[in-house]
Amino acid sequence: MPINPAARPQSGADAASAPSLDPVRPIDPVLLTIPDGTRDVTVVEEIDGLTYIDPDDPAMPSYRVIANNRQPVALRDMMILPVRTGYIGQDRVKPDPALVPPTGAEAVPDVDVTTVYLPVRDGVASALVYRPQGAAAEAALPVLLYVHGGGFTVGSAADTDYITRRLARDNGLVVVSANYRLAPEYPFPTPLDDVADLYAWLRTDAERVGGDPAWVGVAGDSAGSNFAAALPLLARQRGLAAPRAVLMYGAFIDFVQERWASFQAQAPRGIVYDSAFFGFIRGAYLPTTSWTDPLASPIYGDLTDYPPTFLATGTHDPIIDSARAFAEALAQKGVAVDGYFPEGMPHGFYFFPDVQDPEGDVAFERTQAFLAQHR
Repeated sequence: MPINPAARPQSGADAASAPSLDPVRPIDPVLLTIPDGTRDVTVVEEIDGLTYIDPDDPAMPSYRVIANNRQPVALRDMMILPVRTGYIGQDRVKPDPALVPPTGAEAVPDVDVTTVYLPVRDGVASALVYRPQGAAAEAALPVLLYVHGGGFTVGSAADTDYITRRLARDNGLVVVSANYRLAPEYPFPTPLDDVADLYAWLRTDAERVGGDPAWVGVAGDSAGSNFAAALPLLARQRGLAAPRAVLMYGAFIDFVQERWASFQAQAPRGIVYDSAFFGFIRGAYLPTTSWTDPLASPIYGDLTDYPPTFLATGTHDPIIDSARAFAEALAQKGVAVDGYFPEGMPHGFYFFPDVQDPEGDVAFERTQAFLAQHR
């Protein structure tokens, strides 16, 4: 899968997520191509740091010397390069075939996948639409907007192909798995605005992707769960109906992680998630925004009338304490909440099929039971 978003194709999909030739329910053909005169804003474009500097800037002589010594010029661009090229090691030869998990299509084949381009400010955003093959052709299914993780700086909708296939099949949903603009090129609030624009569109036009605009929930993993948690707060600000449910995997709801004992104990030497990476993504996504802004750290928001929420976070994830605290804060507000916190599981234990057994499956089984109660 194309983990490096700098190489994200125009289609937003990979071979495992190729569009279905005969979707079960027709998708509006207008959504299958990028409209003339617009662009897919989620495609990461290489930039030259000097293009951001006024040629008459008195410091330009120094900048040109720096540019002669190193490329890229800006440290933020230099720092993001190894993150994007090494995120899951997509270019690395895997020495042990037994440790290569099944693809999403191999693990959950009975789902149709179609690439669409949906309107956001400044253009369109590519997304993958998942529909279970067992659904009746005439059925307008409940919709789940899914937001991929990747530390706000990397990743694509194709990366979470297994998760989104599983959610669609297990729950009889149309899952719209969205791409969004990434930091550091696009810091807060642009990525969240992309997600909110897609949500607003689904609330009025979901039938164009085979869904029911009356039931739209939101879900995400890791950084994507942060957007999912913030969306009800932003929807309230913008006068939109709240999502019908919120699903959070590797629940990321606080950018002030240093105040939590689990982060203090686990993050300095974390494997999947560590304090060095956390510091980098915080600076990339929130370069000038308060870390306690509720739209960046939803745990500081007003949780009154918050939607029913499911959280899955392992006890060996450095952010586990904040995830538990968020669940407790929701419960205190009378929100229907279910938290699954499996012992010993790391950040992303739900990501690969048949790897963390049974905990990975249990996360999806608990999700299924939770959604059955809130449909």
